[in-house]
Amino acid sequence: MAVPDIKTLGELKKSNYRFLSIKDELRENLIRKLQSQQPVFEGIYGYEDTVIPEVERAILSRHNILFLGLRGQAKTKMARQLVNLLDEYIPVVAGSPLNDDPMQPVSKYAKAQIAALGDATPIAWIHRDERFAEKLATPDVSVADLIGDLDPIKAANMRLSFSDEEVIHYGLIPRSNRFIFVINELPDLQARLQVALFNILQEGDVQIRGFNLRIPLDLQFVFTANPEDYTNRGSIVTPLKDRIGSQILTHYPRSIEYSRQITQDQARLNGQQRSVQVPHLLQTLIEQIAIEARKSEYVDAKSGVSARLTISAYESLISAAELRFLKNKQTYTFARVADLYAAVPAINGKIELVYEGEQEGPAIVAQNLIGLAIRNTFLQLFPDPGKLKKKKENSEYAPIIAWFAEHNALDLMDSETDKAYTAALSIVDGLEEIVARYQPNARGTDKLVLMEFVLHGLAENSLLSKNRLLQGVSFKDLFSTLLGQS
Repeated sequence: MAVPDIKTLGELKKSNYRFLSIKDELRENLIRKLQSQQPVFEGIYGYEDTVIPEVERAILSRHNILFLGLRGQAKTKMARQLVNLLDEYIPVVAGSPLNDDPMQPVSKYAKAQIAALGDATPIAWIHRDERFAEKLATPDVSVADLIGDLDPIKAANMRLSFSDEEVIHYGLIPRSNRFIFVINELPDLQARLQVALFNILQEGDVQIRGFNLRIPLDLQFVFTANPEDYTNRGSIVTPLKDRIGSQILTHYPRSIEYSRQITQDQARLNGQQRSVQVPHLLQTLIEQIAIEARKSEYVDAKSGVSARLTISAYESLISAAELRFLKNKQTYTFARVADLYAAVPAINGKIELVYEGEQEGPAIVAQNLIGLAIRNTFLQLFPDPGKLKKKKENSEYAPIIAWFAEHNALDLMDSETDKAYTAALSIVDGLEEIVARYQPNARGTDKLVLMEFVLHGLAENSLLSKNRLLQGVSFKDLFSTLLGQS
C-alpha cells in the first residue's frame, strides 16, 4: 500500500479516517486476522497452544504485557512482531514531537499548529514499521532518558524561562506516543525509574520537573523479564506489576520437533545447506544437547539454556563439514557425528555454569553434554546394552565388540574424504548389519552416519573405548585400553 495522498487536515476530515487508540488498533486488526484465519505470529514454534493464545487474550483485553521467562524464549521476537497488527500508515501533525493524531492532538505544538492553520495544517504519515521503540534496561538509564527533562540550551536559544512548557525535552517514551514501546530486562531498571512509569501506565500522562502536564499518551507497553533477575540482580516493584495487565509465562520448546523447527528457521546458513547435508539424526542430537544442558547439575538452571545454543551449534556443525569439503576440494559432503565436537566453542558461550561446572571447565562440560545426548538418543534407536547384559542374552553388539577385541582400532579423522570415511566404517564387523536391522529405512549418508553413531553409542555405554584425537576420534577395545593404561 502506498502512502495515502492526504496532505492537510481538511483532506483528512473528508476521508473515512477515524481516530483509534493503539490498543484498539491492535485489537481490531487481531480480530480481522483471527476471522480470516491468518497467522498472527511467524516463526514462533511450540507456543500455539500456550503463549500465543494468552497474548491474543491480552490484546483483546487492551492490556499492557509482561513476558516473563528464561533467556532465548522468543520474548523480544514476539514483542517485535506485534507491529504487524498495526495499521499500515497513520496520520500525524507534521513536525509534532509526540506524533499527534490530527483529530486528537495532545502536544502544545500540535494544538498551536491546528489553531493557527486550521484545515490547512500539514499532515505526515508514519509506517507501522517505524512505530516500534525498544529500550534495554541498563544501570545508566535515567528518568530524563525515558520521560524527559528541562533543556537549558533550548531555553537559551528560544529565550524562554524554565517555567515555559516549550523548554521541555521529551524522553523516549513521550516521543514514542502511538507506538509499541518495549523495555527489555525490566528488573534491571532502577526502582525509582520503575516508579516513574506508574502514571504513564495507569493514567497515560507524564510529569516532568514539576510541570503539571496532562499529556494523555497513547502507548502499548511490552516488558520482558527473566525470573532469575528477581533474586540475582533486581526486581519489579509490586505497584508496577499491579499496573501491567497481563503477565505471560514463556517456556522452552516442549518437543524436539519444535526445537528443530526453531533451529532450522533461525540458523544463518547463507546457502551452506546446498553443499552440506545434515542427516536427521544429527539435527536431533543438536537439540538433545540443549535438553541435556537444561537437566545438567553443572549448568545454572535459573539462567536457562537459550535456543541460541542449538542455533550456534548447528551452524558450527555445518561449518565443520564445509571446512572438510573445502580442504578436500569436493563440491558436496555431509555432516558426521564427530563433527558435533566442533560445536564445543558454540556451547561454551551459551551455558552458565554453577561452581561444580566451573571446576570441571566449560569445554569438559560441553563434551559431556554431547556424550549424554549421544547416549540417550542411542537408547531410543537401538537396544539398550545394559538391559541385554542383565537378561544374560547374547548381545547383538557382540560382533562389533569382538572385532575391536582382536586388536583392531578405527580412527575417523575430521578431514578425511567421504570415500575414506565410508571405507573405514565398512571394515567393522556387524556394524552395517545392526543398522540394517534396527533402522531398515536408512539409506545412503543417513546409513553411514548411523553406523558411526553406533560406535559412539557403544563408547558412551562403556563397551568401547573412544578417545578424542587432535583432529579426529579413535575407537578401540575397552579392556585392552584399560590394561594398556594400568
